[in-house]
Amino acid sequence: MSSNDFKYLYGPVPSRRLGRSMGIDLVPFKTCTYDCIYCQLGRTTNKTTQRCDYVPVADVLREVREKISTGAGCDFITMAGSGEPTLHASISELICKIKEMTDIPVAVITNGSLLYLPDVRDSLMQADLVIPSLDAGDARLFEYVNRPHEDITFERMTEGLVEFAHHYTGRLWLEVLLVSGVTGLPAEVKNIAAWAQKMGAQKIQLGTVNRPAYEDFACTVDPKQMRKLAGLFSGPVDIPENAPPMTSNGTTASDTTDVDIMNLLARRPCTLEGISLGLNLHPHDAAKRIEKLLSVSRVATQRNGRTLFYKPADKAT
Repeated sequence: MSSNDFKYLYGPVPSRRLGRSMGIDLVPFKTCTYDCIYCQLGRTTNKTTQRCDYVPVADVLREVREKISTGAGCDFITMAGSGEPTLHASISELICKIKEMTDIPVAVITNGSLLYLPDVRDSLMQADLVIPSLDAGDARLFEYVNRPHEDITFERMTEGLVEFAHHYTGRLWLEVLLVSGVTGLPAEVKNIAAWAQKMGAQKIQLGTVNRPAYEDFACTVDPKQMRKLAGLFSGPVDIPENAPPMTSNGTTASDTTDVDIMNLLARRPCTLEGISLGLNLHPHDAAKRIEKLLSVSRVATQRNGRTLFYKPADKAT
């Protein structure tokens, strides 16, 4: 199977939370229960709560098996991608069958919005690590920041998070993403911290906007302020943006194709360093590849502060 045949797998991508993460995309682009103001992938085009098999289970498993057989190293196989993975109705089957074929731990990164449904909670019980998110501590800010589907209320969402946390026996981390001037304020973080304490998550991963956001007003919280806000949580807190960078082995140009680069950028905007680390390319080779893709207008650039990111040209804003 060549790189062109991988429709659902991407990466490994560099993840400051998970090391090298092999991603699995289980829903079409921007099929989600939320339309978050900070989303790096732009506006949600299919806001839904309908669970179904959006992708063929057999095809996903075939790709995973093939990727593993090539010896591609990764720290996690992660269900995340360009939408909400728990919308895929057969996610439980995928988790179980992937665990049968490899010892690589399986992680699910979810916005947690559907955990009020017993079937969704049950479907994630076999995952090694689940990282749900909580971006607001009350209904008003939940509506403002996450812009959920009308079926999802703040009460439903938080009750689902707490219920899942009390029964799940794997590793549970809670992702909290703060927006400057909106949720990145002590009073608002205290509200979020109270819900985190009810959940009893093993770790808080406290982040802020670090890629170009859908809405221009979704801005980064200052690093000094982030450290202060971290102190408002009762448990262990990581600020992934402050983690040390990973290193690349720098494979040769023949190991990675332009398709691999485009598949990576389709799921997340990346810096040149991110492309190099995610695809294990030498930085000079990554720069040459990006320059070529820019010259034929397949890739476009976008800045977030002083940092330059690359996106597929048709998803650049």
